[in-house]
Amino acid sequence: MKIDDAAARLEALGNPTRLKIYRTLVRAGRAGMPVGRLQERLKIPASTLSHHVKGLVAVGLISQVREGTTLVCHAEYDTMQGLVDFLVAECCVDEKECTPTQTAA
Repeated sequence: MKIDDAAARLEALGNPTRLKIYRTLVRAGRAGMPVGRLQERLKIPASTLSHHVKGLVAVGLISQVREGTTLVCHAEYDTMQGLVDFLVAECCVDEKECTPTQTAA
């Protein structure tokens, strides 16, 4: 992962509302969650939700799929895993006594 991509994703998650949205979608699992249910669960106005979802979509952390008349949001787990892997990829590499088993994520 490029450092600019990681920074953009971390910046998006740095907003409390976007972090709540993202965590709710991660908890929802692969089935995702309809926008209406997400709005009800988080108790935020539709326009605010739309603004924050757009930001998360822009950095690839979530996706949206239309199922009939319902818009369903999904957490992008591969992107999330890539970000976590990026953050721990070089854990302890400058430590003299670090062994490969200590750096495994």
